[in-house]
Amino acid sequence: MLQEVALGQKSLTDYQHIVGKETIERIRELAEPLKGKRVLHVSATAFGGGVSEILYTIVPLMRDIGLDAHWHVIFGKEEFFNATKLLHNSLQGAEETLSDEQWAIFDEINQINADGLQGEWDAVIVHDPQPIGLRRGALAKGKRWIWRCHIDLSTPNPAPIERLLPLIEEYDASVWHLPQYVPGAMGAKGREGVNIIPPAIDPLSPKNMAFSPEDAAFVCKQFGIDPDRPLITQVSRFDPWKDPIGVIDAYREVTEQVPEAQLAMVGSMASDDPEGREYFQKTYEYADNDPDIKILSNLNNVGAIEVNAFQSQSDVCLQKSIREGFGLTVTEALWKGRPTIGGDVGGIPLQITDGETGFLVSSPSECAQRSLEILADPELGKRLGRAGKEHARREFLSPRLLRDWLGLLTDLDT
Repeated sequence: MLQEVALGQKSLTDYQHIVGKETIERIRELAEPLKGKRVLHVSATAFGGGVSEILYTIVPLMRDIGLDAHWHVIFGKEEFFNATKLLHNSLQGAEETLSDEQWAIFDEINQINADGLQGEWDAVIVHDPQPIGLRRGALAKGKRWIWRCHIDLSTPNPAPIERLLPLIEEYDASVWHLPQYVPGAMGAKGREGVNIIPPAIDPLSPKNMAFSPEDAAFVCKQFGIDPDRPLITQVSRFDPWKDPIGVIDAYREVTEQVPEAQLAMVGSMASDDPEGREYFQKTYEYADNDPDIKILSNLNNVGAIEVNAFQSQSDVCLQKSIREGFGLTVTEALWKGRPTIGGDVGGIPLQITDGETGFLVSSPSECAQRSLEILADPELGKRLGRAGKEHARREFLSPRLLRDWLGLLTDLDT
C-alpha cells in the first residue's frame, strides 16, 4: 500500500488579511459544488523540495473547504530513485538517460504502486515522472486522472520523453508551470487537456511567516553568521542545475570589492535525490574551508525556521539556476521583501521582472555585479524588495493555487 502522509489543519479564513476577501469568497464559491469529492495527491516523497511543501498546505486547505482530500507517497527503493533522478536530469536536457534495466525497474515499481493504490477516487493527481505509470496500472481507482509536471520539459533528451509521452497523453488533464514546458512532440489528444498553473508558497508556514529582524539575526548567529556584516544567501537543493559552484564564483568576485560579505548556501537532502549528498560534498570542497562560506542543510538541523531566518536576514537572495522548473525559493525571498537575483531561466522570469522586482542574470560575473549594486545602494534593495513582495502576494500564494485547482476539478467534473 502507498503511505498516507499525516497532515495538520489549515483554515482558509486565516489568509483573508493577506489575499483579500474577494479571493476567499471566490474560492468558497468554487468549492461548494465539489464538497465531498474524494481527491488524492500522489508524489514520490513527503520531504524535501517544492512538491512536498506545496502539498503540506494545499491538501489541508482542500479539506477545510469541504473536499475529502488525501496525500499518498509511493513505495520506492534505491535503484528506483537512482533511475528517476537520472530521468529527471535527462528530461531537463542531460545527455545520459536510463538503460533498459533502469526502465524495467521504473515500470516494476510503478506497477507495484498501482497494485497498492487503495480506495475509489473522484480525482487522482499524480505529481512528476516518478509515479507517472499509476494511471495505466490503476485506472479503475480514479474517475479522473491529472498529471502535474513540476519540471521543465521544453528541451528534453529525446529518448525519455518518447518513452513518457504515451503515458502523459493517457491522462484526462496535465498541469504545467509555463506553456513552453509542454513538450512540442505531445499529440493533439494530450494538448486538449493542457492546463497552465504556476505553483505557490504558503505565506503562513514556518518558512514564510513574518520574522522580526531580531529573531532572524539571533537564529543566523547560531550558525556563525555575523548579523552586522552583509549576507548573501542561496536556498536550494545541492544540484548541478542550481549552480552552487557558480554561486561561490560570484561570491568570490563580490568579496574582491566587499571583503566583509558572507555567503550562506542552505539546502535540504530529499529522500528521492541520491545525487544530493554527492553534490553537497562537491560544493563543500569547492568552498575550500572559507570561514565566511556557510554550507548548511537539514543534516545541520537547518529546517523551515532557519531557512526563514537566513532569507529574512539576507542583504541579497540568490537563485542562480541554470535550469529551473519554477523556483519556489525565489517566491519565498520575494515574499520576505528581500532583493532577489535569479537565473534568467525557467519559471524565474515569471517572478522577476529584471530591474523591477529583482534582477535576472546569466553568469556568475553578472550575478556578482548585480549583488554589488544592491550592496552599494540600500534604497535600490528596498525598492526591489517592495515590488517583489507585492508581485508574490498577487500571483504566487497558496489561495491562488487552491482557486486554480478548484477551477480545473470543476471543469473535469462537468
